[in-house]
Amino acid sequence: MAAFTLDSIREAAEAKYGSTDIDLGDDFIVKLVNPLRLAKSDRASLMAKQAELEAEDADQEGLLAECIMLVAENPTAGEKLLEAIGDDLALMVQIFKTYSEGSELGEASASES
Repeated sequence: MAAFTLDSIREAAEAKYGSTDIDLGDDFIVKLVNPLRLAKSDRASLMAKQAELEAEDADQEGLLAECIMLVAENPTAGEKLLEAIGDDLALMVQIFKTYSEGSELGEASASES
């Protein structure tokens, strides 16, 4: 039986569930943390906000901004990303779509068979 180190398992988790990184230029990279790496309360908030986005009268810009702030590695990174996006809702939607596709939250399960 092969023995694994915690470091090797961390590396595998980072490779599979790593962040979505967005380079804003000027050597500033915003890391959007994979939902599985968020605190349980933040993960629940993110899922609730995603459900709110489905509503017909949803404030997409406001909810997406809240989602970005939830998943950004820290408030400064989230604010810098939102500042760079400005009022461009299409860009915000694309960023969150890229993040969602990269995180593949639905892939996690207790067993993979």
